[in-house]
Amino acid sequence: MDLSEVRREYLKGGLRSSDLPNEPFALFEKWMTQAKDIQLLDPTAMVVATVDDNGQPYQRIVLLKRFDKNGFVFFTNLESRKAQHLEGNNKVNLLFPWHNIERQVAITGHATKLSTAEVLKYFVSRPKESQIAAWVSKQSHKLTARQALEIKFKEMKQKFADGDVPLPKFWGGYIVKPESIEFWQGGEHRLHDRFIYTKDHDNWNIDRLAP
Repeated sequence: MDLSEVRREYLKGGLRSSDLPNEPFALFEKWMTQAKDIQLLDPTAMVVATVDDNGQPYQRIVLLKRFDKNGFVFFTNLESRKAQHLEGNNKVNLLFPWHNIERQVAITGHATKLSTAEVLKYFVSRPKESQIAAWVSKQSHKLTARQALEIKFKEMKQKFADGDVPLPKFWGGYIVKPESIEFWQGGEHRLHDRFIYTKDHDNWNIDRLAP
């Protein structure tokens, strides 16, 4: 299949140095708010890239659940492939692909496990079915058939029918503490605007990158 003719112009706006705050979190919050306000589909969805012991990169999409100046938070099964990778190499890359508004945000940093108290606070806020699903799925492990998963879900739903769902010991979360945050805004004729914030102790350096 030849896809060389699939192209379009990026015409939704630009990004100038005068638009940039001194630190990246204010701009990220502004962009996230704008994405939510226009009801962009899954604005919190981000690609998480990790690397295994052989140097093989893997990517998957997870949902951002919180962010502030300390970092970006997501939750997962601690026995999953991504969690196993992070045990050996906690360097991580996050990517927000906001295609409809011609923007991307790419973040590099280190992932650190959240405390049990932080994980529990989020876990109890989830719908009960999602809490049960956390118990059912051995994330990233081989599964003989979907029916086995559905049967297990029904069993666990019955088990926890009359009470609270406890936090599984194998379920947790991470905060990604950023070392760089790059903002990409599509531009006409492929002259995109790219700015990267790089952490320098307590300050952030800002550089424009060629598209």
